[in-house]
Parts: sequence; structure tokens; C-alpha cells
Amino acid sequence: MTATETHVGESKGLSIKVEFSGGLEMLFSDQREHNIKIPAVVEEKPTTVAFLIEYLCKNVMKDTREELFILDGHVRPGILVLINDADWELEGEESYELQDGDNILFVSTLHGG
Repeated sequence: MTATETHVGESKGLSIKVEFSGGLEMLFSDQREHNIKIPAVVEEKPTTVAFLIEYLCKNVMKDTREELFILDGHVRPGILVLINDADWELEGEESYELQDGDNILFVSTLHGG
């Protein structure tokens, strides 16, 4: 698969690799891997995973069923998030400040029945 590359703004940015698994890739053009360039600073603060999630929903997600990924403004329960292969709970979850070269993996553990 070919990864997409998305750019935001003209200022210094972060190159982030975002991956989707467990069926989430269907929400993102059936593409498992995305290489994204986002600003390093947003509103004079370092860019966080919370910004990345909002950015993904607004700019990368092609499916209209956002509720399969986000619930009440947060990653839906049942979706595991790994930051550089570590559980995001160990890294501060949505408040984690993204670094250039980070790898963020979203894995759905939800299954239809």
C-alpha cells in the first residue's frame, strides 16, 4: 500500500506515521498507513495527540461514520492507542506532546455481532 502524505501550514512541522488496524483502516480510505505532516506548535503550545485525533477526523477520515472512531470527543472505548509501541496510558494519553518521527497506532478491538 502507498502511504498518503498530508501537509498543514508552512511553518516547521512534525512528520508523524499514523497506522490503523482491526478494521479502522476502512474509515481512512482502506489505507492502513498514513504519513502526516502537522504543525509542531498549535496555539503557542506543543502539538498533542488530541490535536492529531481532531486533525485525522477533519482531514484524513473519508468515511462519514466518525462515531466509530471518536465518542464524546475522545477515542472510542475499545480502540487501543500505541505511541511508539507503548500504550498511550503510559505516555499521558491525549496530552502526549508529539515528537518528529513518532509512530501512532490505533487498533480496534471492537467486533460486530
